[in-house]
Amino acid sequence: MESKIEFMQILDSLKWRYATKKFDATRFLTTKQLQTLKEAFNLTATSYGLQPIRLVVIQDKDLQKQLLPHSWKQRQVIDASHLLVICIENTVDTEYIESYFARVKEIRDTPDEILKPFKSFMIDSFSKKTAEELKIWATKQAYLAMGNLLTVCGAEQIDACPMEGFIPEKYDEVLGLKAHGLSSVLLLPVGFRAEDDMFGDFAKVRKSISESVLEL
Repeated sequence: MESKIEFMQILDSLKWRYATKKFDATRFLTTKQLQTLKEAFNLTATSYGLQPIRLVVIQDKDLQKQLLPHSWKQRQVIDASHLLVICIENTVDTEYIESYFARVKEIRDTPDEILKPFKSFMIDSFSKKTAEELKIWATKQAYLAMGNLLTVCGAEQIDACPMEGFIPEKYDEVLGLKAHGLSSVLLLPVGFRAEDDMFGDFAKVRKSISESVLEL
C-alpha cells in the first residue's frame, strides 16, 4: 500500500508542475530548498559519470535585469526567486578525465590496475572527438540535468520554467563564464507561481500512454 501511495504522489507531483509563465516576485526559496536543487543537480546521471556540466545560481536582481534583454524579454528571468543557468565545460581533455579517475580512486579506493585500462580507453576516445562533438555530447548531459531538476522541483512543490529562449553568447559575456571555462546552454528560473498566472490552471496536454509508449 505504501509503495502505491508513493507512486501516486510522484505522478501527482508531475501533474502539478508546469512551465511557469509568471512568478510571484515576493516569494523566495528557502536555503534548504535551494540546497536540495544543488544536490539534485550534482546527483544527475551523466555519460561515464564525467559531469561535464556546472550550475550557476543567480539571486541578484540587478544582474537578472541585465540578463533580461538577452532572454527574449521573458520576465521569469527577473521575477523568479533564483535563476539557474546550466552550463557545459568548454574543455574535456586528458587532465579533466584524469581528475575524474583520481576522484574515483579517492572515494572508492579502487586500485590503479583496475582503473588504468578504462582510463586509457576514455582518454583515447575523447582525444579523437572534435570540439563540436564534445560540445554536442556535453549539451546532452545538460538536458539530463534539466529533466532531473524539473522532477525534483515537482516533488518539492517548487515552480520552474525550462528555457532555451536566450542568447548564450551574451549570457557568457555578462556572467564572465569564459573565465570559468564554461558556456551556458539552458535556463531554469525557479520560485513560486503567481496566483494570477493563468497557465497554472490549464490542463496538461499529452498523448495517451498507448500513443507515447511502444511495448514490444
